Amino acid sequence: MSRVIAHGVDLVEVERIKRSLDEHCERFVERCFTKAEAEYCRSARPPRDVERFAARFAAKEAALKALGTGWADGIAWTDVEVVLAPSGAPSVRLAGKAQELAQELGIAEMLISLSHTSTNAMASVIAVGD
Repeated sequence: MSRVIAHGVDLVEVERIKRSLDEHCERFVERCFTKAEAEYCRSARPPRDVERFAARFAAKEAALKALGTGWADGIAWTDVEVVLAPSGAPSVRLAGKAQELAQELGIAEMLISLSHTSTNAMASVIAVGD
């Protein structure tokens, strides 16, 4: 039976992400999102594209909260990736230092829920172990 190890939640204002995209565009996208995430977000028409970026940003923050850390400790933004199943359901894929930390904590999987409106995006991540 799986057990809950931790839970992380984050809420992001869509306008904040829009400002980052407007002011720093490619630098912001390359630093914070994988190529697959950026392609998925950009496949939507405005303003849905920004909402998708905001939801993924919130997911990364929530995942790190579930790991009990921040962006220090050598974890890159792209070490936390939101991937989609063919059904469209999101999941979290960890790499690098984030994956190492998850293994140390006994985390086998991260369950994720995303939601967004034109003004806010939120993510909830539950870290579960065996």
